[in-house]
Amino acid sequence: MPALNRVQLIGYLGKDPESKYTPTGKKVCHFSVGVTQRWKSAGELKEYTEWVNIEIWGALGEIAQANLKKGRLVFVEGRLKTDRVGEGENAKYYTKVVALSLQFLDRKPADEPVMSVEEDAAGYEA
Repeated sequence: MPALNRVQLIGYLGKDPESKYTPTGKKVCHFSVGVTQRWKSAGELKEYTEWVNIEIWGALGEIAQANLKKGRLVFVEGRLKTDRVGEGENAKYYTKVVALSLQFLDRKPADEPVMSVEEDAAGYEA
């Protein structure tokens, strides 16, 4: 049976990206994106912001680290990944998006092209 795990988000960075290295020396960048939904209810305008954690590996992560700052509008495309921390009843689950493509939206498209990577599942670590 075919499967599809693909996420597309447009939102604003909630904080500056943070990078770190895995024990094997691979660079990974993390940041959060706020995606706001607006609607009217009983004539009143309401909104809700969903905060999504983003993880970017390798060269694309270096580009994100160098160019992104809190408040920038971005388009992120990637896949969902859930990490488990702890065992048994104490286990906690954290879902994030592993980004495969990134586009800066608050500048003219000619200034900054779409950036993406070919995914190699063996290249990612926890």
